[in-house]
Amino acid sequence: MIDVLHEVVVTPRRAFPRLPDLRVIERPGWLQIITPSIKSGGMNEVIHSALAEEDADQIIDETIAMYRGLGLRFRWNAGPGSAPADLGERLARRGLEAGWGRGMACPTTHELPRGDCEVKRVGADRIDDYTHAMAAGWNADPAPLDPLHRQQLAEGNHMFVAYANSEPVGAASYQAFERSGFFRSGVVLPAARGHGVYRALVAARLAHARLLGIPLATTHAREATSAPILERLGFETVYPFAMYFG
Repeated sequence: MIDVLHEVVVTPRRAFPRLPDLRVIERPGWLQIITPSIKSGGMNEVIHSALAEEDADQIIDETIAMYRGLGLRFRWNAGPGSAPADLGERLARRGLEAGWGRGMACPTTHELPRGDCEVKRVGADRIDDYTHAMAAGWNADPAPLDPLHRQQLAEGNHMFVAYANSEPVGAASYQAFERSGFFRSGVVLPAARGHGVYRALVAARLAHARLLGIPLATTHAREATSAPILERLGFETVYPFAMYFG
């Protein structure tokens, strides 16, 4: 019997690539990553924080000051198990911008039609297409993404590119754990949206995880973007959570 809540909340905490300049700060009730080479977010995050009431303000202030001193965009996850109870209010008072997400899950036995979109698994021959699609879809600089994606590939992450007329129009990945695959980084170029590309990328990952014998797909989806789409594609919400951006 799979503990779905554990797979959605706890297991993905380790779903980050080990870049050369990555710092991991871990202690009871705390998991944080710092990556100075990634300025725009994504690899700078307080992943888990269960703080004692009497220590919370000092730790919050020191953590925010550290990220800002390095000139890094960062995220503070305030999901299940976070403390104190008013953690979100404390973060908001310090100017962090709140957003909402959903921890979601879907059995990999769920099958979706792929339509006319061609989806290819990424190897060394397609890593440039993957980075191109990610950068274009997120309107981001590809330069810092290239070493990030190559590290993810080297660590065995499963990465996919969607093509239309032989051009990359979308990309997505997942990280395989023993009982679940953590889906992330799904993006479709603006001109290709509304044509089933996102669905095809979800279908390809479900099928791949199913072949590996992984029974459950999980994800942390943003309420404003991917969560409603994933719900229509068969994912169920396990819990909502707040995240704060600085």
